[in-house]
Amino acid sequence: MERGPSHGDDMVSAVPGVPTPRGPEPGRIPLAVVVVDARGLVSHWSRGARRLFGPSREDAVGAPAVELMPVSGALGSDEWRGPDGDEDPDGPGPDLESALGGETSYPRAGRARMATPERGQVDILWWAYPLVGPGAERLLVLAADAGQLHGEGGEEGEAGAQGGRERERYAPGFALHTDFPGFEELARRLPEILPSMSPQESARIVSQVLELGYPVLEISQQERFPVTPDWGVPRRVERRARLLRAASESAADSRAAEAATAELESDLEYAAVRERLEFLNEVSGRIGSSLDLARTIQEVSEAVVPRFTDVAGTYLREQVIAGEGFPDGPPDTTTMWHRVAVEHNDEPGRWDDVVPVGESMPFPAHTPFFQCMTTGEPVLIPRISEQMGNAIAAQFDKRDISPLINLRSMLVVPLKARNVVLGFMILLRHPERAEFNDMDRVTGAELAARAGLVLDNARMYTYQENVAETLQDSMLPHIEPRMAGCDTATRYLPGTRLGRVGGDWFDTIKLPGSRTALVVGDVMGHGLNSAAMMGQLRTAVQTMAAIDMQPAQLLRSLDDLAQRLGDNYLATCLYVVYDPIESRLTLANAGHIPPVVVRAADGRSELLDLPTGAPIGVGGVPFEAVTVPVAPGDRLVLCTDGLVEVRGEDIGVGLAALAESAAHPAASMDDACDTIIRALAATLNAGRGGRKDDVALLMARLNGIERADVAEWRLPIAASEASRARRLVRDQLADWGLESAADTAELLVSEVVTNAVRHAHTQHVVLRLVRTDALLCEVSDDDHSLPQLLSVTDEDEYGRGLRVVSRLAREWGTSRTATGKTVWFEQSLPRTHRGSRSNKR
Repeated sequence: MERGPSHGDDMVSAVPGVPTPRGPEPGRIPLAVVVVDARGLVSHWSRGARRLFGPSREDAVGAPAVELMPVSGALGSDEWRGPDGDEDPDGPGPDLESALGGETSYPRAGRARMATPERGQVDILWWAYPLVGPGAERLLVLAADAGQLHGEGGEEGEAGAQGGRERERYAPGFALHTDFPGFEELARRLPEILPSMSPQESARIVSQVLELGYPVLEISQQERFPVTPDWGVPRRVERRARLLRAASESAADSRAAEAATAELESDLEYAAVRERLEFLNEVSGRIGSSLDLARTIQEVSEAVVPRFTDVAGTYLREQVIAGEGFPDGPPDTTTMWHRVAVEHNDEPGRWDDVVPVGESMPFPAHTPFFQCMTTGEPVLIPRISEQMGNAIAAQFDKRDISPLINLRSMLVVPLKARNVVLGFMILLRHPERAEFNDMDRVTGAELAARAGLVLDNARMYTYQENVAETLQDSMLPHIEPRMAGCDTATRYLPGTRLGRVGGDWFDTIKLPGSRTALVVGDVMGHGLNSAAMMGQLRTAVQTMAAIDMQPAQLLRSLDDLAQRLGDNYLATCLYVVYDPIESRLTLANAGHIPPVVVRAADGRSELLDLPTGAPIGVGGVPFEAVTVPVAPGDRLVLCTDGLVEVRGEDIGVGLAALAESAAHPAASMDDACDTIIRALAATLNAGRGGRKDDVALLMARLNGIERADVAEWRLPIAASEASRARRLVRDQLADWGLESAADTAELLVSEVVTNAVRHAHTQHVVLRLVRTDALLCEVSDDDHSLPQLLSVTDEDEYGRGLRVVSRLAREWGTSRTATGKTVWFEQSLPRTHRGSRSNKR
């Protein structure tokens, strides 16, 4: 962003309020403003510099100044001619190229020539100031197209003829403020020629310019014009002003003078309106470059300080910050307002203690701020008297704001959108600056309205992001880090294409026999539709896994379901069953990328060779299951294609990177996941376009369960087997050193076995105990009917068994199997035993 006049360019002009010498006037010409650092690189580049030299600000900042301003040499008497065609009596002047190279310790001004493809040879006026201080800036350069000083259509010649003078040459130079009346006005407006920078940097550079001398145009040996910005008087207005001045001095034609006066006033009003429109257009172009609330507020504040105001304090309703909705009705004295920014050009720290950024507060009713927020209209106070300022300050209990507002001009403008006040801005001008007027009120209101729309878009974006994140979090499972015989870790990264909602998912599901199902899937597409489809498929997988459906048959049933739901349901899925006792994986694939196994024995990683299968929803394609042996300590890595796809590259590049990064040693499972994410992110960034898709990553360390930690018995179908089961459990827990858990385990096993032998048909009942971090008990029989919790009374003889299990067990459940059902429960073990089991693994 650039700080300059409201026309968007810096200008060369006589300053309003400063007596102007009689005679020819140079008028307004675009002024290029460039700041160069100690390395000769451009750090600030104004819009006028872009028009004069060509490169945009984005291309110029950070580039060598010498290359951006290709001027040749210093023009002397053989090359430079003034507007009247006379040769320059002076010799060649100083060289701009040497000044840009840092070969100057004092201010220089001169003329040079530049070749352009559009206009050919262009004569340039330039001024260069060496800068000193703590900042990086080392040279300030001002430049202008000398050709524009020759007048428009002979206007200057006409003015010169009326003045009875001949045309004279223009030459750049310097003059101290003592050469000009109105020094204070010049000093106040000089910062406006500088590009946007902090008030401290601006003040430092301006003070050096004032000390070294103003940039001036020398019209003759006696007359000089200061080079400062102008606030919008066009050249035709300047010409009419000269005509008016000439008519007034001669007093020969009062009608002509009156007509010229009316025409001048009309042109001045037109110029003022146009100036404000151009200011609003320029500010609108600066704000709204981001949907981040904090950045938007900062852009608005920097746009208005110091061009429009000296202080800008911005307050937003807390719901805007949080991205939430608003209560009905206008704000009141209980509404909390969050101070999000205070921008000013006062001395550093003056506002920080009294009105710190980040504070939330309500506003009293009898203040102009409350009036603005409740009416939604700007509030203008041309000058705050001490009495008024003290009365406003008295409404606030915690601090005295009267020193900050007394004798200043104040304008409070609402930030609103869709007839809802989102916040407001408090604008203050210094006492020595012109007061806010009605036109400023209209300008401030329009500026606030445009900023309000940008803020509302940012608020709605924040709200939708929060909704999407909540929706995605609700759909993704909360994976337990430790399952029977394996540890797990996960990562989910939303894609950058359509926000946080996507169709990737992962899951872990407990299965009978101490087994665990590991699932990862990817719905094709993005957005809410994909997320909704993902939720349906994930629920279906959980339901079918609960009845212990075999992997290939599960994918077959999932494919049938997708076809019934609609033609647009397409997804890839990898379903893995891990048996920690048998140390094997059973896998079935539906068009998904293969998993990686990292062998604990030698640290080698490999992509498992699986039948690819067709995506879910294609229909009519068989699925195959394969069995892969594993060893305790092996790691299994499953992910979606968003992690391994590189735009413009074969997917094999990403898969190779996945296998390589998965083999890196890590202190924990979480560290291993982070290592994979970082390594694959580097690979994707090296490709074209980076990551655009969602990423789901599921890693499992396959610890296994030793045979010594498993006890299994086959019990005949007889009522007496319940007491035998209690004895077997007590003896086994004694062998494992778990006598303290025996009483509860006996009671629970007795209830479950009693229920099993009562409902079993021809097969025996299987009782199994598994010792891990908890005690897992499973009782299987050949009855397919699942037991249920019943509401019982004191007279009922049966139905209390599962209530006892539900109360005493840490977790319990039932599932159908191919031959019947399994009822299982988990019982917590003493802490000392859990620690010994973890150390053993």
